[in-house]
Amino acid sequence: MDNKKNIAIIAVGVLLLVVGFFCLAQGPAENPVSLTAAPLILVFAYLVVMPIGILWVSEKKKGD
Repeated sequence: MDNKKNIAIIAVGVLLLVVGFFCLAQGPAENPVSLTAAPLILVFAYLVVMPIGILWVSEKKKGD
């Protein structure tokens, strides 16, 4: 059942990636959304959410 939690976390990461790339594609190059928000969202998705989704192990599974 822990596999569902991993899939949900990875799905949130993919959703954040889509939002980040959408923000990156907005407006001119001087747009604050594409200059600040999009890179922060993408870095958070790639370096925090996706690795947690891949590496998450429940306490029950550790004991086995």
